[in-house]
Amino acid sequence: MFQFITKRPLWANILFAIVLISVLLFIFLLSLNWITHHGKILKIPQVTGKTLPDAKKQLENQGFDIVIQDSVYVDTIPPLNVVKQFPDADAEVKINRTVYLTINRAVPPLIAMPQLVGQSFRSAEILLKQTGLKLGDTSFVPDFAKNSIKKQLYNGQEIVFGTRIPTGSKIDLVISNGISDVDMSVPDLIGMTYGDAKVLMEGEGLEFSVKLFDAGIKDSASAFIYWQSPTHLTEDHRVNRIHRGEFIDIKCSIAKQAMDSASKGPDPQPNN
Repeated sequence: MFQFITKRPLWANILFAIVLISVLLFIFLLSLNWITHHGKILKIPQVTGKTLPDAKKQLENQGFDIVIQDSVYVDTIPPLNVVKQFPDADAEVKINRTVYLTINRAVPPLIAMPQLVGQSFRSAEILLKQTGLKLGDTSFVPDFAKNSIKKQLYNGQEIVFGTRIPTGSKIDLVISNGISDVDMSVPDLIGMTYGDAKVLMEGEGLEFSVKLFDAGIKDSASAFIYWQSPTHLTEDHRVNRIHRGEFIDIKCSIAKQAMDSASKGPDPQPNN
């Protein structure tokens, strides 16, 4: 090749180079239509809503490449179904175009349970929606703070703030509906354990306000109540009255003996 170039004059080599470049350029232009599939236009099929295997099969059979671009979670769409496609259906593109798919996750992501207790019902609704949760059943109990959330329940059990649960889970709410107009007898809690008294109070639509436990109590449920306010009986030995949704203050002791001795003296006052 070196001798072929050096034996010829410069002008001949330049002319040869021009002819060679022209031939290569002509061949490239002739093959350009084949390389770019000029005139071969396809329509993107509609694969949104289909399962990933079905969408993949349909697109590949028509000459498209597939890339899974992202995944999201939508509880109204079956797992691993196509949620979104790009380009959109019926878009006209050249053959071998890549179609990007967004699919629905098979497992919902976990999110932290928000704090709904103490919020208004409207605020709780908004917070549930913002965090990707759903409002389940609602029930009402008498309580002083009307229209506030008293309990938040997941699968029938109380759930604490920060617990991680699947997106789209239903949260049941217990809502206060104010103090009832109907009054009732103040229950006699003296001598009862705190656990038994709590069950009784919840059944009557009442709540504890101040709960004071003597030192040394490890299991509050088994502590004995030795003082309550309001009392079961008035000073003239008539039954005290209370409305559903109102509060009772109590003091508890670890030993029943302390309760018996305390009940003989004057009622102690709750410490703040």
